[in-house]
Formats: sequence, C-alpha cells, structure tokens
Amino acid sequence: MHRVVALVRPVQSVFELGCAVEVFGTHRPAVPRHYAFETCTETPGLVPTTGGYAMQVTRGLSALATADTVIIPGWLPVEAPLSDAVCEALLRAHARGARLVTICSGVFALARTGLLDGRSATTHWSYAERVRREFPRVRVEADRLYVDHGDVATSAGAGAGFDLCLHLVRHDHGAAYAALLSRHMVLPPHREGGQAQYAPPPPPGEALDGLLEWADERLGTPLSVTDLAAHVGVSPRTLARRFADQLGTAPGAWLLSRRVAAARTLLEETDLPVETIAGRVGLTSAVNLRRRFRALTGTTPGAYRRAFRVP
Repeated sequence: MHRVVALVRPVQSVFELGCAVEVFGTHRPAVPRHYAFETCTETPGLVPTTGGYAMQVTRGLSALATADTVIIPGWLPVEAPLSDAVCEALLRAHARGARLVTICSGVFALARTGLLDGRSATTHWSYAERVRREFPRVRVEADRLYVDHGDVATSAGAGAGFDLCLHLVRHDHGAAYAALLSRHMVLPPHREGGQAQYAPPPPPGEALDGLLEWADERLGTPLSVTDLAAHVGVSPRTLARRFADQLGTAPGAWLLSRRVAAARTLLEETDLPVETIAGRVGLTSAVNLRRRFRALTGTTPGAYRRAFRVP
C-alpha cells in the first residue's frame, strides 16, 4: 500500500487538503484501494483551518519517515518561514525516495528546501510573481496546471490540485484506474499539465466544448486539424488561436494527447494487438503509435501494458 502523508500547518487551507483527501484518502466501495492516507503537522494537536474550525492532528513529523508521497496542501501565510525541523524532515523524506508534491501556495514551502532550485514549478497565477522574486533559481511556469519532475511536483491553485493528484494516480496505477476514480468523484476527464490555468471567457460562438466532444468520438478516424477547423467553420489559424487562448495548447498537440490517452485505456483493458489499437485511436500503425506513445509517456506500449494491464 502506497503511503501518502499530507503535511498541514496553521492556518490550513481546507480545499487544498480536501483535494488530497478525496483522491488518496477516501474509501469508495467500488474503487480498489491502493493508498493509505494520513495527516501530520510539526506540533500535533488542534490545527486551525481557513474554514473557521480546528482539526485534530495526532501525528508529528515522524510520519514523513515512512511516507511514499508527501503532500504540502498549501502554505499560509505564504511568508511563513520553514522551520529547521520541517525542512530537515522534508529533505530526509526526499533523500530516501519519497515523492514531494505541493498544491497552490505549498510551493513556497518546497522552494525553501532548495529542492526546486534550477527546476520548473508552478503555483496559483496570483502567486507567480512573488515566487519569481523570492526564489530566482526556480523557473516559474505560471501558465501550467501542474509540473511533475517525478521526485517533486507542483500544481496551480484550487482545482488544479485535483488535476495533479489524478495525474499521479495515472502514473502509479494507470489511466483506467484514474478514470474510474474521477468518475466516482464526478470530475471531468483529466486535464493535461501543460494547459493554461486561466483564460478569459471566450466570446459567444467561440467555445470549444462541443468541438472537443465531437473530436473525442472520432479519434479512430483520420481526423486532422483541418477537419477540426472545418467542423466549427473557421480557418486552421483561427482554430489555433482559440486553442491557445482557451486551452494553452495547439489543436494538433491536443488531438495527439487524446489519441495516446485512448491508447492507454485500450492497453490496460484489452488484449488487442498494438497494431489494432493504433488503428482504433487514429495513429495508423504500430510504429507510429510506439513513437508517439514513448514521446508523451516516456515508455513503450508493451511496457505500459505489462505495468497496468487490468486482470
């Protein structure tokens, strides 16, 4: 069982902690359990929250000594220093192989350990400039929902915490399990980390929702960016602008990510040959699927299937 420990502090943000609890700590009878979840704090006892109530936390920093994943679900106020005890506990956990994850303002705590120096990270867009000023060695990518380096990961604010947590579940246990979990949580299909965290509402007639659903239903066809543009009656250049404004990505990149996501599900849930899967998701050949799959996931379809095939 993978142990997830959330490090909380006064005053603890309720929503950010709730993201971690819902994904890693809530038992759902129809969903297999792969995680054991608990909270800890530097000084065990009552911890006040942003909700106006206090919660009882009985575990101290010793809980981090056996954690597989440590989550820092916000750090308020952001100027609060990192005590020597907390810093050492986080560094020891990281040194023995634990994954350190932050949600929203939690990046301030992780940055103070030095583990983000020379790396990219994200946070809520309203904190981005402050992180740049205080931690000039951290490359802030304020237009991303989350950034995952494997050993450390950061997310933007509020709902992006769900996106990062579900991304970690997909990494640990595959896309099918993560999709099952998100369905039980009544959350939409996952958002890629490279999507923009904020975009102004599109003008009337320029929303992409209908187009995205239409394209998702036709991944197995030779669908192109030109086809997407024609479906909404605009030029490919105009479509590219809308995708950049609303999703922070290009139409071709979005289409490829959806095809690879569909291939992951088929690899997990069926015994279909890779060649057949390639045809079903619109990637035409096993060679093309292998190349695209490795580029987006860092592994091969065969290795992915061996790791995540559902019995």
